[in-house]
Amino acid sequence: MPVQKFKTFEEASQALWNYKPDAEYYRQVRELYKLYCWLSKFNYPHGVFKFKTFEEAEAHKMNAIIESAKNNPLEKK
Repeated sequence: MPVQKFKTFEEASQALWNYKPDAEYYRQVRELYKLYCWLSKFNYPHGVFKFKTFEEAEAHKMNAIIESAKNNPLEKK
C-alpha cells in the first residue's frame, strides 16, 4: 500500500471507506489479516486449569503470555 498524505481530517476520514471494492482491495485485506495473525500468535498451554481465585487465573494467563513472547520468532533476529 502506498503512503497517502492528507491536508484535512475530513480527507483522511473519507479515505478510510472504499465504496467500490475490487479484487485487489480484498487481496490487500486478506494479506493484512494474515500479517496480523502471524504477528499476534499466542500459544496458550493446552488443557483445563482450575484456579481458586481470579488473581491466580490472571497470573497464570500473564505467565503464559510472557512465555509465548519469549518464544516469538521475531525476537530471535
